[in-house]
This record gives sequence, structure tokens and C-alpha cells, in this order.
Amino acid sequence: MERVPILKLGDILIISIQIDLDDQSVLGLQEDLAERVVATGARGVVIDITAVEIIDSFIGRMLATIAAMCRLLDADTVVVGMRPAVAITLVELGLSLGGVRTALDLEKGVAALGHLHGRDTTR
Repeated sequence: MERVPILKLGDILIISIQIDLDDQSVLGLQEDLAERVVATGARGVVIDITAVEIIDSFIGRMLATIAAMCRLLDADTVVVGMRPAVAITLVELGLSLGGVRTALDLEKGVAALGHLHGRDTTR
């Protein structure tokens, strides 16, 4: 099973998904991320899915689960880089990812987390 790297930038963890996700990869990511959020005291998580071309219902539900898990661990989550085809598929599957913040790209996602925590990220 290939692991998804988790990078730290200040008090934000950044996950850039560059591999084809299978069920095991997503479960591993969920576990790794929970451990990293607690270990680092991260206040925000950005999940970059720019490279994700296809998404199924399991992976869609897991994104929502990861965001909920992070919220319980005191970290806000933003999913960035969603392709139109992925958004359409999620809606068709009935997965609107309620409660999951989204942004068009990494820069806007990091800025959104800064605004949530009362920081000016434009400097």
C-alpha cells in the first residue's frame, strides 16, 4: 500500500494526493492524519485533490469522515483542487460533502484557514 505524504507548514498540514486512491490508501491516510494532527497540534488541514480524476462513493465518504475527524481533533479542513468531473460525480452519488469546506486551489485553501483562525495570510 502506497502512503500519501503529509507535509507541515506552520500549524497547517498539507496532503497532496498524487496517487490513485484505493480503499486501503484512504484508510491509511485517515489513520496517519489523525496521528499527525495530534502530534503536531495542527489547527488546519488542506487536502489537495487536484490530481484526482476519478472518485467513488467510498472515497467521497472518507473525505467527509476525515474532515469530521479533524474537526473533533480541533483542526479545520479544506479540500482544494476539485475538478468539475469529480464535483459532478460526488453530487450524482448523493455526496455533497456537507460540512467540508472547499477552495479552488491550495493558495485559497490556506488563506481560508487563515481567515478561520483570524490571521491575515495575504502578507
